[in-house]
Formats: sequence, C-alpha cells, structure tokens
Amino acid sequence: MERLLKTIPHVSGTSKGDTGRVGVIGGNVAYPGQPALAGLAALRTGTDVVQLLVSEEIHTTVASYSPNLLTDRYAGTHFTGEALEDAFDLAEWADALIVGPGFVDPEPAAVQELIAETEIPVVVDATAIGPALGGELAMENTIFTPDSAEEEWIDEEYGSIEAFSTETDAVVALTGGTDVIVADGDRQTNETGTSALTVAGTGDTLTGIVASLLGQGLERAEAAELGAWILGKSGELASAEYGAGVVATDVIERVPDTIR
Repeated sequence: MERLLKTIPHVSGTSKGDTGRVGVIGGNVAYPGQPALAGLAALRTGTDVVQLLVSEEIHTTVASYSPNLLTDRYAGTHFTGEALEDAFDLAEWADALIVGPGFVDPEPAAVQELIAETEIPVVVDATAIGPALGGELAMENTIFTPDSAEEEWIDEEYGSIEAFSTETDAVVALTGGTDVIVADGDRQTNETGTSALTVAGTGDTLTGIVASLLGQGLERAEAAELGAWILGKSGELASAEYGAGVVATDVIERVPDTIR
C-alpha cells in the first residue's frame, strides 16, 4: 500500500487540471446530493477540477452545495439518449468519468452507449450498474463500485463478480462489511474500515476517491485497491472523532490526512 500511496501527487501541478479532471454524471430529485459527495471526495483526493452534470430539474439545488464544484445540466428529469451529447462533451474534457450516483431509472441504452463510446476510465456506480450490464459491452476501461444490493444485479447476470470481471475485463470494488476488490477474476479484501462506513453516502465517497486516482494516472486495479484503503482509513479517523455520529462528509474531510 505504501508503494501505491507514493504514486499520488502531493501538491497540485503548475496549472489547473495537472492532477486530473473528474466528470460526474448522476443525481435525481430524490437523490440530489450523491453526485456532489462523489465530486467532493475526488477533490479531497487531489483532483484539481470536478464538474458535475445533472438534470435541469435539480441543477439549482446541486449547484448550491459547494462553490468548489462546477455544475452543468442536461435537459429533462432522467438520464436518456437526449443527454448523451452533453455527457460526451464532459467525457472529452475529463480524465476520468463517474456515471450513476443518485440516478433513478436511467435509460439502459443511454448508459451503455456512454460506456461503450467513452475512451477515458469510467467508474460505474449505483443504479447505473444494472442498466450497464445488458448487451455485449467491452468493459476494459471500467470500474464498478456496487454495494451488496447492487452486487445482486451482477450475480444474476454473470453468476459472480469474479465471473463478471473475467468475462468483461471490468474491475469491481465491492463495498460492504469487508470491501472486496476483483480484477482479472482475482479477489482480494481490504482490511481498513469501520462499521460507521455503513452510513449513507460512503459508497459515493469511494466512487469519487477511485475516479480521482484514475484521473491522476493509476491503473484500474491499483485505483480500486488504494481507493478502498483510503476510504477505510478515512472512516477510521472520522470515527475516532465522531463515534457513531459519523456522516459521509466527515469521512471526505479526512481523506487528505489519510493520504499524508
């Protein structure tokens, strides 16, 4: 792990974007905070610039969360094919892309086309996971970050996350009581963490951390392994201060301390 930590830049580059740009596509009227949590986690992991792309229905709400996040909008209330032009523009700008935190009923064809046509690393999260599984998509640039409930979608389609990884070349970072990372069909577990990480929003936090590491140049398996470790250690630091009252933003604020 020390070897992986040493690969992270500890100061920003000489110009904006030198340590990565992360795009986040997600959110819905029921879950407007999820893309913002992922974006803030990416910033705390060292990303220079994060831009969110959310539906016009929640744009004003999401844009009010933090002045540190750039926020744009697509037309409509759900992610459909009509949003793809805006999504591809964001992917062209970014070094890593997050798809899914806070989505409700995204259009499967739109999710699949976005993943298939995007050349940068893509972190697929939350309710984008199920729609992404249909068809014969190549997954060699993806990391999936399911929780135990979302893992069931993968199991139903492929039998196990190991089989999914082997057949598609996707990397999986599964959050739960013990985080599991699967790459090339091989499973390993992450030993850091605390029961406080069951609180809402920590999955979005992991997604942002992993995307930041990808944008800074780490390979997918390394980003998944190190991302889970950083999340777990940050949760431990937050729990030491807040006990059972930890919330996701407490964990995000401890990420720089963990990396140091």
